[in-house]
Amino acid sequence: MSTTLLPAARAALLGLAVGDALGVPVEFIGREARRRDPVTDMRGYGTHHQPPGTWSDDSSLTFCLAETLATVGYDVADAAQRFVRWQDEAYWTAHGRVFDIGIATAEALQRLRRGANPQQAGGTDEYSNGNGSLMRILPLAFIIKDWTLTERFRATREMSSITHGHIRSVIACFIYLEVARQLLLGLGKHEAYTAMQKETNSFFKTAGIGSELELRQFHRILENPYGEFNIKPLTAYQEDEIKSSGYVVHTLEAALWCMLTHDTYAATVLAAVNLGEDTDTTGAVAGGLAGLAYGEAAIPAEWLGVLARRADIEDLASRLSGPQ
Repeated sequence: MSTTLLPAARAALLGLAVGDALGVPVEFIGREARRRDPVTDMRGYGTHHQPPGTWSDDSSLTFCLAETLATVGYDVADAAQRFVRWQDEAYWTAHGRVFDIGIATAEALQRLRRGANPQQAGGTDEYSNGNGSLMRILPLAFIIKDWTLTERFRATREMSSITHGHIRSVIACFIYLEVARQLLLGLGKHEAYTAMQKETNSFFKTAGIGSELELRQFHRILENPYGEFNIKPLTAYQEDEIKSSGYVVHTLEAALWCMLTHDTYAATVLAAVNLGEDTDTTGAVAGGLAGLAYGEAAIPAEWLGVLARRADIEDLASRLSGPQ
């Protein structure tokens, strides 16, 4: 990879971790509480009783994937092994212990311990569509950005399926990575989003990806009209129309909405966290894109100053971006 990717890799990984850390103290708390007491700065303790700047499983698994890509390249089995090490050995944790894990991810890791094929470990039923693969998929964008569309989808599917194998989770990850890719190619956030829509809508149709019913789950994002839908742009929705649960479609919509309707890194991630509920993941998913959109310099220095293992994250970004 080109060394010109280093600033983007730093911005993406740091941006994701900061968004995650902003959300950790208020995870599982509803939106009304955030309206009364909005998050405006890096907090500590709260839900998980962690010090300020602590990131969660979202960042840990992101860093595990980045470590695989930086160390051995594209290798699904290696990434799966690192995910298991995270839970079993506290590998790539903020402070040496795991304090949060999603149900679908925990079940998939248990299947891996029993010898499951990494590309088939993730659940494939309707109820296995939490945001656990979406939250960690961002580093893949740096490896596959120059691959063909078909190759990018295959890679996304394989890496998602370690923990989340349903086509809906795969499509969500693919949409997210395609936006990230356009940002890496130098487009502004609105142009990147529009380019993603054009490319993915065409690809899903010509390649037969997902049933019409599945693609309708993403109609707000793709604005891909089916006869009975009166589709308006995602940016036209109001906050009360944006959900922030752990459901993968809700997380993707919320992250994209926050990015598209706010004009700075800080405003984007604070909007994401203040949606409430799955605050760390919404913050992480939005934060990764906002990092790419605005750059590392846009991340408030006081937030970076307390971020756990910042030097390690920066070193990982350097290795992910290629030899210097």
